[in-house]
Amino acid sequence: MAQQFHLPIGACLSLTLAFVSTGCALEQNSNAQPAGRLEQSDQPPLVKVAIATGTETAPTASYTGTTMALKQVVVRSRVEGQLLTLNANVGDFIRQGQLLAAVEQDLPRTDVSEAQAELAARQFEVKEAESVLAEAKAQVERNRAELKQAEADARRLQQLAEAGAITAQQAEVAQTQQATAAQVLKASQEQVITRQQAIAATKQRVTAQQAILAQAQERLTYTQITAPQSGILLSKQAEAGDTIQGGQTLVEIGDLSAIKVEIQISDRDLSQFAQGQRVNVALDAFPGETFPGEVTRISPVADAAARLIPIEVTIPNPAGKIATGLLARVSLTDPNLTTAVMIPASALTTGNNGNQTTVFVPVTQGETTTVQARPVQVGPEDNGMVAILSGLSAGERYVVQGDRPLETGQTVRLSLLSE
Repeated sequence: MAQQFHLPIGACLSLTLAFVSTGCALEQNSNAQPAGRLEQSDQPPLVKVAIATGTETAPTASYTGTTMALKQVVVRSRVEGQLLTLNANVGDFIRQGQLLAAVEQDLPRTDVSEAQAELAARQFEVKEAESVLAEAKAQVERNRAELKQAEADARRLQQLAEAGAITAQQAEVAQTQQATAAQVLKASQEQVITRQQAIAATKQRVTAQQAILAQAQERLTYTQITAPQSGILLSKQAEAGDTIQGGQTLVEIGDLSAIKVEIQISDRDLSQFAQGQRVNVALDAFPGETFPGEVTRISPVADAAARLIPIEVTIPNPAGKIATGLLARVSLTDPNLTTAVMIPASALTTGNNGNQTTVFVPVTQGETTTVQARPVQVGPEDNGMVAILSGLSAGERYVVQGDRPLETGQTVRLSLLSE
């Protein structure tokens, strides 16, 4: 049989009054009076107050990438042969111009000797041709003198023949000799021209051989491999004693004075990035640390299929603390900030100037409570809740809603639903 409990009359009266009071408060908070019958209440505005609390939020979107040297070069052998020395190890600091490796010089030296011998032969040909040319020029002078003598004899004999001292046949013989001497002179002059052309061709062969010799001498210098830039030796792909081929990679050198990270962003996020923009970089290798970075390059070309745009971020690394090949997470804000104050968007009001967002906070002195408008900086809104970046801290009270518009310094009443 169920037990029956009896309350005292005073207790029943108190409970009844509490329910009546609560019902009145809720009726005032709802403010559900018909249109056209609203009347200004003589009582202070009724407001609902809540306490701001820190809410866990997801950090700003981050983009992953891999750390790389600011400038990286691959050192390759330009000649084939046995690698005699390789004076560097991974992690060593290399200075520009430093001797890294040496390759055997037997074959390059042989090429140089052969090129020098061929050049000497070509130069000897030039000297021989010049000697022949000199003899041909001398012959031209002799033929010119003979022609001059034949011309003089022909004139003299012609005069004698006209005077009847000699026969006309003798004068004709002298003219024939003159014509023959002219032909001999012309032939010798053409011979000089031929010799000069031969010398010019031989000199061209000398010039070509000199270029071949210079190339052979340059290839000989390739056996001494020096560093093209200063930096850290990142990899080593050959050892002393190996037989290497021309073009084979020996080492890689990276400039680690700064580190770059290439990330891929969606075309929808492109508006969030700009050249020279400051970003934060977190490295899994250094938990709890954030490194400042700068956007140094935004690619003008996006992947047509994935709609991804490469962006390069540079991180200062003067102490060489950051290595290459590390996983990097790039974000626009501090990734360690994972909490924010979230309040309903309905609690925000706009100032008289229209460009300042405020929230009303209650101020209680004795039994009187007034409200003050406080400017706040708001963040993104999500499902009716807005993040407060500054102006309101966790633990502070704020007005969620009221039954009428509020003003700074106005006395208010707290609803029963207030915290």
